[in-house]
Amino acid sequence: MGTVIMHNVVSVDGFIADRDDDVGPLHEWYFNGDTPITGGGDQPYDHSGTGSRFRVSRASAPYVRSMWKSIGTIVMGRHLFDLVNGWEGQPPAGDHVVVVSHRPKPEGWHPEASYHFVDDVTAAIGTARELAGDRTVAVNAGEVGGQILMAGLVDEVAMDVVPVVFGSGKRYFGGIDGQHLLEDPHVVIQGEGVLHLKFRVRR
Repeated sequence: MGTVIMHNVVSVDGFIADRDDDVGPLHEWYFNGDTPITGGGDQPYDHSGTGSRFRVSRASAPYVRSMWKSIGTIVMGRHLFDLVNGWEGQPPAGDHVVVVSHRPKPEGWHPEASYHFVDDVTAAIGTARELAGDRTVAVNAGEVGGQILMAGLVDEVAMDVVPVVFGSGKRYFGGIDGQHLLEDPHVVIQGEGVLHLKFRVRR
């Protein structure tokens, strides 16, 4: 089974978006560098819905490239799915998406896309691992990510920390309760406008 990694870009005070779901400058480092992130066949990843090509700093590129290449399945909440319309059936990384939702997939929505709607976080991770095989399951941070962490199903926490303070908004760990111990970071990479950190979840 692959590793389950909770991941997101985040402000230094722990927010992944403001109250209106605006990410502000959080994702600017994805587009301000000089090094493209390449996908299969050396084709640049193209984030569906924006048409923008990802270009990051030379320090960030190997980390991001390796991370994205390892992903087999993305797990996201219904709120994010609705917000980005499921990336129009083309996730930025991986081959499969599992959406945690009590509502089914919209009728007629991209029937060719490997998107699976599951109404329980434990079942969602089970489905995601099955689809991913030996590859990574990437869990989007936020409310659903926090629930999956609380359920003890996250192996690592990955944060791309951007030097901005939001003050309020949508929290990286959602409404998580209690303390959850992490190991010291085993990845610390300083990019341009971003600090990449990875922590293993202490068992």
